[in-house]
Amino acid sequence: MFGYVRPLRAELKVREWESYQAVYCGLCTAMGRKYGFLSRFFLSYDFTLLAMLLLPPAEGPGRTRCRCPARLWCGKKPCTAPHPGMDRAAGESVILAWWKLQDTLADGNWWERFLARGLSLALGRAYRRARADCPDFDKTVKECLTELHDLERDRTPSIDRPADAFARLLAGAGPVTGRDGPDRAMYQLLYHLGRWIYLVDAWDDLAEDREKGRYNPIALRFSGAEEESREALALTLRHSRALAGSASQLVELGQWRGIVDNILYLGLPAVERLVLEGRWGSRKGRRDPLSS
Repeated sequence: MFGYVRPLRAELKVREWESYQAVYCGLCTAMGRKYGFLSRFFLSYDFTLLAMLLLPPAEGPGRTRCRCPARLWCGKKPCTAPHPGMDRAAGESVILAWWKLQDTLADGNWWERFLARGLSLALGRAYRRARADCPDFDKTVKECLTELHDLERDRTPSIDRPADAFARLLAGAGPVTGRDGPDRAMYQLLYHLGRWIYLVDAWDDLAEDREKGRYNPIALRFSGAEEESREALALTLRHSRALAGSASQLVELGQWRGIVDNILYLGLPAVERLVLEGRWGSRKGRRDPLSS
């Protein structure tokens, strides 16, 4: 959906990169198997991290091999074997994709609404299946996006209130073990990651939103020079990353520790720097946008 949550590949061990790729391909396969081929087009790097958090931290589900629908000429690729955690990540990916389309239907221009309407119809069956599989997350997404839409309608100048709504949305996607300490740590990890995603995306869209007269909390909150706004936003982004990192240290990550630490402490700062400098748009389409 957003694609900001990525590892810094150059700093990953070979086995860590292979594990990350296997989870990414496994999530794609799970989405296609449970919700149909079209759902694969909504695969997100952000939910690859979530899939790792939903998988067992110790002995994982193992690997199998799958054929990539985007590269049919290639041989089969390693991917994470089917697992309930992967299925949940697939369902939550579909739910968030569908609700984002509804948001576009409400706020987009004519052409965006036209495309969103067509995609919503095509994704409707997959969404209904995902809603049945993950009813609690669907309810959370609906409530948080409704709140976010109301804040946008009222053109709320606060950056904290809309960021909080999106942060609670992502926090609702995490696993629940019934153990108070680990569950609170996981909630905080995803909450502050969600806050970071929302604010980075707001800055990334700032110029376009100003041109089209769309709501953007950064434009309303920071009225000074762009450099001052950038510095102020960078400070709150660093704060969110620090809190997410602190929470991650209280989460049992096991085999995923190296990859998650890489994403939080290296990947996010690298993406943040590119976004704040206005260079992310020219790089995000690359296979490895964080490479020099």
